[in-house]
Amino acid sequence: MYQTSGLSRPFHLGTRVLTRSPRFGNAFEMEMSTVPALPIPALTPDQMSQVDRIMVDDFGVEVLQLMEVAGQAVAAWARERFLGGDARGKMVLVLAGSGGNGGDGMVAARFLHSWGARPVVWLSHDADTLRGAAAHQLRSLRTLGLSISPPPDLGQEESRNLPDADLIVDALLGFGLNGPPSGPAAQLIAEANAHPAPILAVDLPSGLDARTGDPYDPCIRAEATLTLALPKTGLLAPAARPVIGELAVADIGVPAEVYDRIGVRVGPLFAERSIVRVIG
Repeated sequence: MYQTSGLSRPFHLGTRVLTRSPRFGNAFEMEMSTVPALPIPALTPDQMSQVDRIMVDDFGVEVLQLMEVAGQAVAAWARERFLGGDARGKMVLVLAGSGGNGGDGMVAARFLHSWGARPVVWLSHDADTLRGAAAHQLRSLRTLGLSISPPPDLGQEESRNLPDADLIVDALLGFGLNGPPSGPAAQLIAEANAHPAPILAVDLPSGLDARTGDPYDPCIRAEATLTLALPKTGLLAPAARPVIGELAVADIGVPAEVYDRIGVRVGPLFAERSIVRVIG
């Protein structure tokens, strides 16, 4: 998110509720509720950029506010879906880019830290190149004393290995990607895919074309994807299925009036729960 028009693509989904699953212990599974199915539009990257702009310019909801809600949703889904409902003592590796997705990941790291987890952050860009909201979140993490690792040095013959982790949070690249990942981001994607820990992708797997759903090389292979506000059209394409894993959508506080302004009708999707399962 947070980047300043094509057609949206609605699909239908029954509202789902979270219940304890005996098969997975403390992990949460979704079951269909009795609430009638609602159409859930999927937005193109251009439409999502318009939503971001309207929220900030017309409704006065700043990027940092959106980022805080998004990051908390990521942390909560990580805790319930991957950490057995208890973050204490769990090692979480957050791969953070320089833009909005990286900021979301860093907010998630801060929440997980406050819940007793042991998050570490690996950056894809030098810290002094970060600007705006991402730089703000990095300063917060440094004040807390969280472990922050610089980007991998592509010139080194022996690269560092990613640390052991119970979960990897992919917050490297967002819906604005227009070509294959390169540089340190590409290396981190490859190393994450080779890591034994499951991967939770923020908004969409890094390396996925948000409009078409075509995976670039490399592309994160996530066990689950938590998309923000509404799904992006590419997430629903058949080509994306092997890399997105389970797909859920998180409420980040975008009201229906914002979507109305871009000609997209959205019902009360989150009337019962702030995270709704879409696929998986």
